Amino acid sequence: MSKSFSGAKANYDTHNKELLAIIKALEEWRIFLEAMDRPVQVFTDHRNLEYWMQARTFNRRHARWRIFLSDFNFEIHYRPGKQSGKPDALSRRSDYIDSPQEPEVMLPSEVFANTSEAELKIVTEIQDKLKEDPSLEPIIQFLMEDADNAPPSIRKAYWDYDWEEDLLWYQGKLVVPDSETLKERLLREFHDSPLAGHPGQQRTLELLSRNYWWPGMKSSAKEWVECCPTCQANCQAHAPVIALKPLEVPPYPFHTISYDFITGLPKSNGHDAILVVIDSFSKFGHFIPTTKKITSKGLAELFISQVWKLHGLPVRTISDRGTTFTGKFLKALYQRLGVKPSFSSAYHPESDGQTERVNQFIEFYLRSYVAADHLDWASWLPLAEYAYNNAKHSATGKTPFELVYGRNPVMNPSNIPANVPEANHVADTLAQEWKEAESALRMSKERMVGNKGVIPEYSIGDKVWLDGKNVELRTNSNKLDPKRLGPFEITEKISSHAYRLKLPETLKIHDVFYVGLLSKAHESPSQPFPERPPPETIEGEEEYEVEQIINSKQQQGKWFYLIKWKGYGPEDNSWEPEELLKHSQEEIKRFNQARLRKACDTAKSL
Repeated sequence: MSKSFSGAKANYDTHNKELLAIIKALEEWRIFLEAMDRPVQVFTDHRNLEYWMQARTFNRRHARWRIFLSDFNFEIHYRPGKQSGKPDALSRRSDYIDSPQEPEVMLPSEVFANTSEAELKIVTEIQDKLKEDPSLEPIIQFLMEDADNAPPSIRKAYWDYDWEEDLLWYQGKLVVPDSETLKERLLREFHDSPLAGHPGQQRTLELLSRNYWWPGMKSSAKEWVECCPTCQANCQAHAPVIALKPLEVPPYPFHTISYDFITGLPKSNGHDAILVVIDSFSKFGHFIPTTKKITSKGLAELFISQVWKLHGLPVRTISDRGTTFTGKFLKALYQRLGVKPSFSSAYHPESDGQTERVNQFIEFYLRSYVAADHLDWASWLPLAEYAYNNAKHSATGKTPFELVYGRNPVMNPSNIPANVPEANHVADTLAQEWKEAESALRMSKERMVGNKGVIPEYSIGDKVWLDGKNVELRTNSNKLDPKRLGPFEITEKISSHAYRLKLPETLKIHDVFYVGLLSKAHESPSQPFPERPPPETIEGEEEYEVEQIINSKQQQGKWFYLIKWKGYGPEDNSWEPEELLKHSQEEIKRFNQARLRKACDTAKSL
């Protein structure tokens, strides 16, 4: 056996290290050596150990070791190391040699943008271009020739300038002449380089102003950071406060209805989802148990049996863009029935806000009453519907029951009035309540519009960034995905609050977006957005260049690879079968080798 010293044991003196070797050997082979009749012969090249058991004074560590050794019958004998070939060889293993490690490269040279060599080159360029800048000529002439004879006003104006070593300085900082090439080099160095790390406007300006100065440097840093494609893609967009655009007030109950699903529920009486249908006028609701796998045809049957038979066909419906709601069957059915469907824009639930709020009420109600195993929620749904429709709504000031049926339901039989009013009186009362409800709804929507905000305006052809928080990309970690995607071109203005974008085919999402998810793309000639490279023609076929293979998977015996295409963003990543990557075998080989190394490292760490 052979062991290395670790922790505090590495600091033991030779005597204790040699004795520890005996302790460890007896521990290792205890089942063979403990309570033997004949003494175990222990050989060591440290002579002092022969007399260790005879010592009269010892410390606490030695006392513990003596108690352990008392279980063994052994004798210690001295033998020079030269005569102990195998044990001596084990003690001289090359991997135990305490020699200094060979130097390792911790950071590659390319990350050092601010090396003295690079700085010297920039300073030389500044020196060459100083006298080519006509705006600096009077300052240099004043400092070199006329400083003593100049009038006081000139001396005051140029007081902060100095001329040293053929360089112009302003308040101790090197003046950069009016050269766009020089300024861009410095801005790239103090913003784009890995050592700078794409800081914001203030930090970029601070890094620059430590050593350099030029007129309008603050504006230059602001424009550079604002137009930086990397910063625009990876910085979190500041959501503007946008004025809401409320929907039109319907003229009577069940003229306009909105609907949505609540999913993620456990199975209850064969159901695992709830279809929520809300009337936009009276706020009357129907909570219908169903399944999350329901088809468009099944959804139409639910409407017929649970909603339309009670209230008739609506003129307009509002829903999100779930595939069930946008299915061909439902669209065809709406067309035949003369119903106008409206869909909320992508990733903007406020468009269908009333249904979203009712969803919250249903979830709260069910949490309050369901059993511990949550399996009886479907039984509570009729009572949840009753409780919701019997509660006064903040927008109308009346209960949904009152606006649909002209009265509130009876909760206690003793409250039934003895005299039934005449039919004409009921009709008049209902008509009056409808007018009051309509007036209340209009006031509510006026308050919504009254909360003024800034609505960004874009034109067709403009390039905008799309907030990426709702878009699932094909990458290894959404934590490191870009915050914004694009930039994408606007192809159509749907309304003041929604725009259609030109998206890549690989991004399979709806192309109409709420204006709050968009932000203007800033571009400058010095920082153009990278153009998507066209495909190369190889052996008569168009092919795109593979930048990196991100992941792999096997399906039905075939290998597929997740590809990051060169010159394209993460929204264009795609899974490709191995047979279509015959010209990318080197990338596949590197990816497989890297995965094998990772697997080996993981196995070693176990």
